[in-house]
Amino acid sequence: MNAQLMWVLILLAAAVYLFASNKIRMDVVALLVIVAFVFSGTLTVTEALAGFSDANVILIAALFVVGHGLVRTGVAYQVGEWLMRAAGNSETRMLVLLMLAVAGLGAFMSSTGVVAIFIPVVISVADRMQTSVTRLMMPLSFAGLISGMMTLVATPPNMVVNSELLRAGFAGFGFFGVTPIGLVVLVSGIGYMLVARRWLANEPNQRKENWRRRTFLDLIRDYQLSGRARRMAIRPGSPLVGQTLDGLHLRARYGANVIGIERWRKFRRVMISVTSNTELKARDVLLIDMSAAEMTVRQFCAEQQLEPLVLRGEYFSGQSRDVGMAEVSLIPDSELPGKTLRQVMFRSQYGLNVVGIRRQGQAIAGKLVDEELMIGDMLLVAGDWKLIRQLQQKTYDFIVLNLPAEVDDVAPAVSQAPHALFCLALMVALMLTDGIPNVLAALIACLLMGKFRCFTAESAYKSIHWPSLILIVGMMPFALALQRTGGVELVVRGLMDISGGQGPRVMLLSLFVLCAVIGLFISNTATAVLMAPIAIAAAHEMGLSPYPFIMAVALAASAAFMTPVSSPVNTLVMVPGNYRFADFLRIGVPFTLWVMLVSVVLVPLIYPF
Repeated sequence: MNAQLMWVLILLAAAVYLFASNKIRMDVVALLVIVAFVFSGTLTVTEALAGFSDANVILIAALFVVGHGLVRTGVAYQVGEWLMRAAGNSETRMLVLLMLAVAGLGAFMSSTGVVAIFIPVVISVADRMQTSVTRLMMPLSFAGLISGMMTLVATPPNMVVNSELLRAGFAGFGFFGVTPIGLVVLVSGIGYMLVARRWLANEPNQRKENWRRRTFLDLIRDYQLSGRARRMAIRPGSPLVGQTLDGLHLRARYGANVIGIERWRKFRRVMISVTSNTELKARDVLLIDMSAAEMTVRQFCAEQQLEPLVLRGEYFSGQSRDVGMAEVSLIPDSELPGKTLRQVMFRSQYGLNVVGIRRQGQAIAGKLVDEELMIGDMLLVAGDWKLIRQLQQKTYDFIVLNLPAEVDDVAPAVSQAPHALFCLALMVALMLTDGIPNVLAALIACLLMGKFRCFTAESAYKSIHWPSLILIVGMMPFALALQRTGGVELVVRGLMDISGGQGPRVMLLSLFVLCAVIGLFISNTATAVLMAPIAIAAAHEMGLSPYPFIMAVALAASAAFMTPVSSPVNTLVMVPGNYRFADFLRIGVPFTLWVMLVSVVLVPLIYPF
């Protein structure tokens, strides 16, 4: 063992220790690795930084943007809604459907891309189901990895080993050559995660920040809004038709505060912003805050010819994608204290309605429009989300203290959803062809989404999770360093000495273990490149068919469940799932052993020695 190899192994051990101890951010450790390789002379600056130009890194960044486009256009939300409807309140059904969906889609496109797209879906679903995202994020990554075992094109290692077979003069695997084993692994993986999720349920570092975020229900409780919401349709003969809100004086006459209006446009119902000059039309649906007695409500409906409708959720929580709420606070230099909301003309100025006031921690009852404001008052405003965001920029009288968690589900570009779906379908179609690299397919989708205004340039850059990319880039130099110093070759040469004379199944087992170990430190594609020729050579020396051995290499390369750095899929879910290095070891090692057992048993049955 030469001095350079010793240095690389020491550096590798130090990086693994820092990852496991979690004392330093993982992306910072990755940057330290790059610096250490350059200053030690093991790699040049160009070699150490080569990861920044790696196509897979660009692909991951582009897929973050594609996923962001699906979120802003509401597509991701609709997928979550479908999962919610199909799963009901059952977390078990949710986990099963999630893993099936990810594995099925990942069989035909990049598993990294599928996971990147589904991350915001899982976060949204977990929050709305009031379950820990920790229990769903790792099943997401496992399903992404298992998808690599579903078809020949599902992951680069499969194509690498297939190419090696062709170069050696053998016929390649069929498109579904790996599928029977992959299906067994998928079914067993779902069963395993149904049990293993409990090992993550009580972790001290669950998504505490999400549980601290207030929701619509919290605001409804704190401002005592329960029972005040009404949803009413304007009949064609109503005296409200053709009138403006300011001219009707509904607040003064009935205590009715119109929060929003649903109106038919182009064969679909949309929510429009409410201003003092908004003109009402027949068949408009009014969302009204009304604290009056039931008798007054009935009188209001009768006099104005309104039809009461069903209201989903408590105080418009069912319309949270269209009707927003936020808390604002008066600042010391504000000119509003001593004035009433009527005098301020709050709705006329900002297009929003004040639906609640808290003073010294207590909600104020009665007609808020005539309540004099005081320093320290907390105002709850309701209305269009876009206007609420604009309110954040107007800090001369008050500041927006916080937005409820439901703001994450708002789709600012919902009208562009068909274009986003077209871009996604085009990307998948291009990825299924051999003529266009995956990274170009993803970049084309990004450019088209930008053209169709599915996102803004600023929001696109913000959507990329840079710490994950830096971590991947920083770990890439290890592959080159281990090859250059002879570390990988040293380990591989000993394989034949240890397992060559122990029978074919022992050799199959040894190949799987070696691939799994090497895959802890270098990419699964690099592992397949290194191990594929070794597997064929071992089969030739033993006088056996190369197919079971090369298949074991492909399966082991995809079984990268054990650490967050062994696959970009694991790296992607680590931060949003709030996992630690040890979580992957605890959950991933037992399942990797199971996949190894399945491979040793099933591979020879499908591909005899």
